[in-house]
Amino acid sequence: MNYKKLLVTEPMKVFLVEGEFSNTITKTNEIVVKTVFSHLSAGTELACLQGLEGWFKIPDTPGYTSIAEVIAKGTVISHVEIGDLVYTYGNHAQYFKLEYGERWHGVCVKLPEGINPEYAAFTHMATIALTAIRNSKIELGDYVLITGLGAIGNLAAQLAQLQGATVIATDIDAHRIELAQKSGINYCINSKNENLQERILEITNGQQVSTYIDATGASAVITDTLKNVQAYGEVILLGSPRAPFQSDITKTLQNFHLFPSLTLKGALEFTYPTHQNDFAKHSIERNAAIVLNLINEKKLKIEPVYSHMVLPANAQSAYDGLKNNPNEYIGVVFDWTKF
Repeated sequence: MNYKKLLVTEPMKVFLVEGEFSNTITKTNEIVVKTVFSHLSAGTELACLQGLEGWFKIPDTPGYTSIAEVIAKGTVISHVEIGDLVYTYGNHAQYFKLEYGERWHGVCVKLPEGINPEYAAFTHMATIALTAIRNSKIELGDYVLITGLGAIGNLAAQLAQLQGATVIATDIDAHRIELAQKSGINYCINSKNENLQERILEITNGQQVSTYIDATGASAVITDTLKNVQAYGEVILLGSPRAPFQSDITKTLQNFHLFPSLTLKGALEFTYPTHQNDFAKHSIERNAAIVLNLINEKKLKIEPVYSHMVLPANAQSAYDGLKNNPNEYIGVVFDWTKF
């Protein structure tokens, strides 16, 4: 059968093309889905389009988050039925086939009854953010600092508050600050206009923060912000540092070695197994199911970070917006229902 998909032909050049797709089940654990909505990642996916991720080889179809309808399934698949809407790691294509149980792409979680499927398309961004919370020691009453208020930083701030923390969130863009305020974040500070260190000391009564989560991926921001973390606090890298940065690494490392030292942690989602098992409390699918329920119960607010609905035929404008106007293109979703 014919189907449409996005294809990156060269760095930052993407087209909607037509290809051949087989919906025939050939393995007992296969699931075939028809995409309803797919979400654009402003971090990893945009890096793929710019040729910055070695595992993404151009030409290829980008994307790794979709809400889709199950149209066929193998004989061992019992947790979803044909006609169900599911959250998957599908790419930007009209149809997608996955092998349930596979480590990297085998995610398939049924949507809860009544959820807005457009909002559900943000589940992957929220589960990435949740990885930082899972890897932290955040407890009720803690002060948490988050730098960078794109979609993932905003969602991480919301999740940290649901964990019981008082959150101080900061960015240098007024629009992102406004969106964070609409999301109900405790303290939203524009560090371009205010002295962040002074405000943190004021809010925490001189304690500083016990957890610092960076969602910018900017090495300069991270190194400059370490001074706001209290003794024995933790620093969590949620954003992926990619750009080169020159600094005195010795001075930075002393924060994690000399007494009293900080703890540095990464927050890559594949820290956890993809599927639930008897040997791990958390998994990617469990996190997704929890996030979907939080969205459905309106405890996790998606509307403030949902900025654009785009037809796949206009994909180039969406990627250009993410690259050149990131403070406006906060959360972008492709609508595949018009075919």
